[in-house]
Amino acid sequence: MKFTYPKHEKLKSQTAINLLFSEGKSVAKYPLRLVYVENPNAEEKLQIGVSVSKKYFKKAVDRNLFKRLLRESYRLNKNLLKIDSEKKYSMMLLYQTKDRLSFEEIQEKMILLFEKFQKETEK
Repeated sequence: MKFTYPKHEKLKSQTAINLLFSEGKSVAKYPLRLVYVENPNAEEKLQIGVSVSKKYFKKAVDRNLFKRLLRESYRLNKNLLKIDSEKKYSMMLLYQTKDRLSFEEIQEKMILLFEKFQKETEK
């Protein structure tokens, strides 16, 4: 499997994002939260976006750092997301704390979060 995060996997559609936050479900593993919705109109099997709140990090430099860490962690662990071929998902990863976690800690939480997501979608 390729460990890439190509452009077609990035969540950019405003309608998909609105659908995500109006009808989406979420799973959390502190300090990460994954909001997801099954989106049959999506072009890809999986589209994902990342977000870090201005509430916790006032400086854009800090927000961008944690967004980069989230994207990298997703890129390295996306093989854990085993999704049925007929289902398509839109997802948003949210970093929800003032704590400055290391990349290793974020990666551990991301793995636990993806495992929790797998259990939720198998129900």
